[in-house]
Amino acid sequence: MPAVDVVDETFLAVPPPVVAAAFADPRSWRGFWPDLTLDVYLDRGDQGLRWTVRGALVGSMEVWLEPMLDGTLLHYFLRADLPDGLRPRDVRRELARRQLAAKTIALDLKFALEDGRRPGCPP
Repeated sequence: MPAVDVVDETFLAVPPPVVAAAFADPRSWRGFWPDLTLDVYLDRGDQGLRWTVRGALVGSMEVWLEPMLDGTLLHYFLRADLPDGLRPRDVRRELARRQLAAKTIALDLKFALEDGRRPGCPP
C-alpha cells in the first residue's frame, strides 16, 4: 500500500470539457503540483488524465471528470510513496499536506471556473 493515498471529490457547476481544459496544458501542472514531475500515461479527454509521478513522490495520480447533474464531479486520486528513511510522523504530515493541497486545487478551480454561477443556472 502506498504511503500517500489521497482521494478527493469536489462538485463544480461547469461541464466536464471546461474542467478538462484546466488540466489539458502541461504548463498548468507545475502550478498545481510544483514538486512533482508528471508523465501522462492515459489521456481520457473530457473524462480526465492519468499520470505517473516522480520527484518528491513516486507513484500515480488521476483526475477523473464525471458528468453529474448540471456540472462535473472532479475525482482526484494520488497514490505514491515517499523517499526512504522518513519517520511515521513525517509520512502523516505529508499525507495531510497532500490532502489539503488536493482540496485547495479543486476549490480554486471551482471559484475560477464557475465565476459566480449558481447550480441550476445556465453556464
